Amino acid sequence: MNLTEHPEELTWPETHYAFLEKIGPFITNAPQAWRDVRAFALALSAKNTVKGAMSLYKMGPKIYRAGYILAGPAVDLPSGLRYEKFPGGKYVRFVLTGPYFQLPEASNHAWALVADKKIQLRDDYSIENYANDPDKTPEDKLITEIMFPIA
Repeated sequence: MNLTEHPEELTWPETHYAFLEKIGPFITNAPQAWRDVRAFALALSAKNTVKGAMSLYKMGPKIYRAGYILAGPAVDLPSGLRYEKFPGGKYVRFVLTGPYFQLPEASNHAWALVADKKIQLRDDYSIENYANDPDKTPEDKLITEIMFPIA
């Protein structure tokens, strides 16, 4: 697994976000949320500029959001999707280079590093930002930024 071991601090910007939300175990809900939200991609991009994809999640209660970063507020959002302007904020970032199937292990390892380094977190969503397009990028070159909200 190719995961950075030393987190970088950054400020995630305010982000327009169209998403599906699932509550419960991530191991089953995350893949299902992505299968479901990808079905909306064509309709969403017909009237909105899609700039990328990210997930937001909270560990307790287990809330998982799979969705798309938009250039501006959502226009004619397809039924079944939700929209919000995510406020962003300060985060620490770990970077995984490699296939998405490594995300559960990488995320668990990143959480352990945060605990080991005694990084103070705030009660907010963690982010997985998918920095390149899985339809155009070889699996071993996929980049996922795993970010935790810092106090």
